[in-house]
Amino acid sequence: MTIAEAQAIVDKWIHENGVRYFNELTNMAILTEEVGEVARIISRQYGEQSFKKSDEGKQLGDELADVLFVLICLANQTGVNLTDALQKNLEKKTNRDSDRHKQNEKLK
Repeated sequence: MTIAEAQAIVDKWIHENGVRYFNELTNMAILTEEVGEVARIISRQYGEQSFKKSDEGKQLGDELADVLFVLICLANQTGVNLTDALQKNLEKKTNRDSDRHKQNEKLK
């Protein structure tokens, strides 16, 4: 699925199942919550924290998909074409960082 297709699918889902988009501030809060859930799994799976009983059944892929879903919701409701935005962002990063990382001794 392309990014454009994902934006259309999420929009259709919202109108058919979600009634309407939550407002932008609510979705920003939800995005923050979802990113926190990703951080919780990462800190336990790859960091030094141990899993709690309440962490059982949590899957990183599912939590990342939650983040992506809410991010797409925010893009849709604010009129951001994520395909265009990502392409422009990659161009910016390429122009700015094309040699920076190659010259970073910490990465060698």
